[in-house]
Amino acid sequence: MTTTLPLFPLGTVLLPGASLPLHVFEPRYRQLTVDLVTGTVPERTFGVVSIKQGWEVGAENVEALSDVGCTAVLQEARRLPDGRFDLTTKGGRRFRLLDVDEESAPYLVASVQWLPDTAAPPEVEAVLPLLAESARAAHGRYRQAAYRSVGRPPGPDTGLADLAYALAGDCLLTWEDRQRLLEETSPARRLRMVRKVLHREAGILDALSAVPAPLSELGHLPHRN
Repeated sequence: MTTTLPLFPLGTVLLPGASLPLHVFEPRYRQLTVDLVTGTVPERTFGVVSIKQGWEVGAENVEALSDVGCTAVLQEARRLPDGRFDLTTKGGRRFRLLDVDEESAPYLVASVQWLPDTAAPPEVEAVLPLLAESARAAHGRYRQAAYRSVGRPPGPDTGLADLAYALAGDCLLTWEDRQRLLEETSPARRLRMVRKVLHREAGILDALSAVPAPLSELGHLPHRN
């Protein structure tokens, strides 16, 4: 099944269930925000895809977009006096990018195909709780190494299919790690993947005696929005 979505390329990876605040100042994305708020774009939903290289995607550089992205659902839009917007959004469904239309709207519009999880055999389903437990243990080690004292780990009611996203969303991981998690369609492999990544990151933090800091605390990098 295919559908069309307005597209918002970013220099980050949005994971299902994760919060994504956006500061919108570029005219075409101001128009997208207006279309979302007024219902011109249905269900207040647009697609977020990460940019593989650089910070901009021009008309000649659409191939710089990742093949798999995630929908963002607009939860709140606050218009600023000069016409910019501050948005609160949340990650929804994964999709595979099929085609990009650069002409029909001020912003990019994509033809996408939804990307569901693959069905697991019974023997894999049976070990999911054990994988979830080990992934949570790796997350606890990461938080201890990072001296995390604020926020809470994902609750016990977090579904096994969503747990890897929730654990990753609580940590500062590389673009490559987050994109691989987004593209993986097996919940079991996602849990193994996030466990391995968090053990790696915790080991690095222990060895360096360093605490990860968000890029926003190190200064402002150039960004299209």
